[in-house]
Amino acid sequence: MNFNLKKPCKDCPFLKSKERFLCDSRYKEIAEDLVNDKSFSCHKTNDFDSEGMAIETTKTEHCAGALIMLEKMDNPNQFMNIGRFFGLYDPSNLDMNSDVYDSFNEMARCDVESTESQSEYRKRERSKINMI
Repeated sequence: MNFNLKKPCKDCPFLKSKERFLCDSRYKEIAEDLVNDKSFSCHKTNDFDSEGMAIETTKTEHCAGALIMLEKMDNPNQFMNIGRFFGLYDPSNLDMNSDVYDSFNEMARCDVESTESQSEYRKRERSKINMI
């Protein structure tokens, strides 16, 4: 997964100004995946199999809208932390003025749950990265 995108594409599901084109349950699923440290690739950078399922390749990029929202929340996920640690991801390269959602709950239009242990884990891992 690469981190080269700086701003959301015109069809990004994280854009507030974009008419919602996914069902509400899919928005919630995406938000829950991000809360649980899964990545979210830009649909324009994936390959697809014969059944239409996304396949990540060496050209797959992390969705800039997801990155921006997570940065706005001061809640980078594990992929972002690892990318930053290895010099593959620099949040200062993102267009933070992009009109993306400010939170998981705003995006999903409902409460998105995460466990306290995951939150504490992220804080601990983030502090390790900041010490290096």
